[in-house]
Amino acid sequence: MSSVSGVAGSVLDKYSITNTSGSSSNSAQSTSDLGKDQFLNLLVAQLNNQNPLEPQGNGEFIAQLAQFSQVEGIQELNSTVGNILSNYQSSQALQASSMVGRKVIVPAEQALVDTSESFKASLILPTSSANVYVNVLDSAGATVSRVNLGAQEAGQISFIWDGKDASGNTLPPATYTFKAEASYADGSKGLYTLLPANVDSVTLGGSELVLNLAGIGSVPLSQVQVIGQ
Repeated sequence: MSSVSGVAGSVLDKYSITNTSGSSSNSAQSTSDLGKDQFLNLLVAQLNNQNPLEPQGNGEFIAQLAQFSQVEGIQELNSTVGNILSNYQSSQALQASSMVGRKVIVPAEQALVDTSESFKASLILPTSSANVYVNVLDSAGATVSRVNLGAQEAGQISFIWDGKDASGNTLPPATYTFKAEASYADGSKGLYTLLPANVDSVTLGGSELVLNLAGIGSVPLSQVQVIGQ
């Protein structure tokens, strides 16, 4: 007596299941890829047509079901990851819209300064110094003012520039460079400055948001120290 299940079983043995809907063949390989639906149809056909005198073994049947379950799980995982990515992108867009127009503080040497009001910033002093100061340079690189802070202990030190030159004249609004230095026995050492800037726009994409700051340029969100109003 010929067994139809033997034919269906042999067909299933020749195929491997994938999470694609199409099939493909390769002369260099002995197996072809079946989509989930095709695999399920063959499995049902095998069950409907098996020889009752020679039923399929439990081990073989369980192995085929495990294949199907594995692909089903992969498809559900792909769908879940896709939803997470979509939610993350939506969160990024919402976060970006709330950043535009706000002021942030970032590590930088240049800043767009409105000299009609005091410019507040800070610097990082790694070790105590007997003399800390900040030189203010214009766009041509000329020193137009200096903020003297005197002796300071190590830490984050705030400073204020009134927007005036050494003669007390108010300078025009523009982009200025701030060079902070500290005096030590072996000479002066440059310091990192943290300067405020307005967020003009935000660039989406990549692994994180990129803020486009007035007077500074593009800065990753991860470099922002403080987000203001």
